[in-house]
Amino acid sequence: MRIRSFAILPILAIAAFLATAAGPAESKPEKYVIDPAHFTIALKVQHIGYYDMIGLFTEGAGSFTFDEKSPAVSDIRIVVKTGTFFSGHEKRDDHVRSADFLNAKEFPEMVFVGKRAEKTGDRTGKIHGDLTLRGVTKPLTLDITWNKSGEYLFGGGLLGGKPYVAGFNASGKLKRSDFGMTYAVDNGAVGDDVELILGFEARRQD
Repeated sequence: MRIRSFAILPILAIAAFLATAAGPAESKPEKYVIDPAHFTIALKVQHIGYYDMIGLFTEGAGSFTFDEKSPAVSDIRIVVKTGTFFSGHEKRDDHVRSADFLNAKEFPEMVFVGKRAEKTGDRTGKIHGDLTLRGVTKPLTLDITWNKSGEYLFGGGLLGGKPYVAGFNASGKLKRSDFGMTYAVDNGAVGDDVELILGFEARRQD
């Protein structure tokens, strides 16, 4: 049986009306995993008042849940391998990894777990959570900036296609003495205030 085209028009009109009345589809939080090849973890601390020494951790991992429509972030967990500290000076690096500072042999991981997110701007916020370092857990707040999200410039390797990536920068401040690192605090040879600096790209888990 042939259906006349004009009979279809009312059906299409009703469908269009229902789609409009329903409004746009609600966004949903997505799981993201930090790309270890694009993950910078650094610390900055003053040395005898002369300059700020900057060191890197060369190995870390992390994941979180992100809803870019809100935007909102949750379920944040970042793990840093303390034994990978590197500042370009072997003797100093060995000392920082020792029991005087990171005690990497006994405590090989530094872990940040986000507890609560606070939006401060369109693309900025604060992540309130806990940092566990040398077996001690203390509150830590990270100031975070969402830089960009979108289809990645490069392909997804053997799986093909281009992954969806979000990029962030974050930083936070702590006192190392709160975590039992009291070496050279009293004489001011090494500053007590430490700034953590993070930058990373994370891939959405489709």
